[in-house]
Amino acid sequence: MRGPAEIYDAHFVPALFAQWGPVVAAEAGVQKGDRVLDVACGTGALAIAAAEMAGPSGSVVGLDSNPEMLAVARRKPVQIEWLEGRAEALPLPDISFDAVASQFGLMFFEDKPKALTEMMRVLKPGGRLAVAVCDAVENSPGYDAFALLLDRLFGKEVGDSFRAPFSLGDAGRLHEICSEAGIADAEVVQRSEKVRFNSIDALVSTERACVWTLGGVLTDEQFKRLLDESETALRPFVIDGGTIEFAMPSLIIKAGKS
Repeated sequence: MRGPAEIYDAHFVPALFAQWGPVVAAEAGVQKGDRVLDVACGTGALAIAAAEMAGPSGSVVGLDSNPEMLAVARRKPVQIEWLEGRAEALPLPDISFDAVASQFGLMFFEDKPKALTEMMRVLKPGGRLAVAVCDAVENSPGYDAFALLLDRLFGKEVGDSFRAPFSLGDAGRLHEICSEAGIADAEVVQRSEKVRFNSIDALVSTERACVWTLGGVLTDEQFKRLLDESETALRPFVIDGGTIEFAMPSLIIKAGKS
């Protein structure tokens, strides 16, 4: 039986996260020859994109606190150093990276300002930071419809479990966190990509398997009901051949180190 990290890599990465790697790496200004750090690297979507952009003359470190995620990442045929550690206490020396990037991890960090402070610490002068979070769920029409369906079927508490990854989708809040981290010149930009699953069934099954949102929250019977109701609620987002597709924007914190 596959573990949560393998399910994440097989389903969530191609549907949601792989397309963001090049976007976030570009926002961090990754160039040939750069030394790059990916914080909360998961199974490596952003780190792999950064490695392609930095080229053979560059180097990439992918750091995550979850050893299962890193075990999946280490199986990939790429020249990346995978390191276990927490964003709030990076086990890395000062001023050692040209670019530091992170995608869809900040909302889960215990001490968000401390994590940003640590990312700036390891940047070289002139280095560049880019940290992406999910925008508000209301700005992702398919996921908003799904969250409202969960509210209706099982109550707001279940809907809010699903909304957890979207909790930092507010530019004002991100600026506050940056201020707490001592980053005075941070910019927050919105970028948008598409979520794509092969079917509504694939989307619901993937959420069912996700230990970070709905996994373990609903019973088998409830998931059956959720799938039945999703066929109607998510129908507006179905395109050719049953594929489901909708926008999922992100907010990206950008900052430089003087």
